[in-house]
Amino acid sequence: MNRVKVSMNELSGELSVQELSELEEAEKKQIHFDDDSPEMTAEMLRQFKRMSGKSDDPKHIVSLRVSAETMEIAKAYGKGYTAFLSRLLNEAIKDKELVKKCI
Repeated sequence: MNRVKVSMNELSGELSVQELSELEEAEKKQIHFDDDSPEMTAEMLRQFKRMSGKSDDPKHIVSLRVSAETMEIAKAYGKGYTAFLSRLLNEAIKDKELVKKCI
């Protein structure tokens, strides 16, 4: 089975000297698989859901005007607020009463 290997240079953020040392030591150790942590099969890996990148449900890039108040509220939800707005719009557009109210 192919293993994914990431070099320490590819890691994002700053690593402390202790973290870097721990990673270097861990890299030297052999991987031991057991019932609690089996080696992943190709089928197991296919079951993972991609969290970023290409999607089975591609999104359209749009530009729209949103009030400053709405943006302030959305951004208060933190990182990923645009995905949150997309999901919110997906749910709202399905609500016929809400759509009638907003037209």
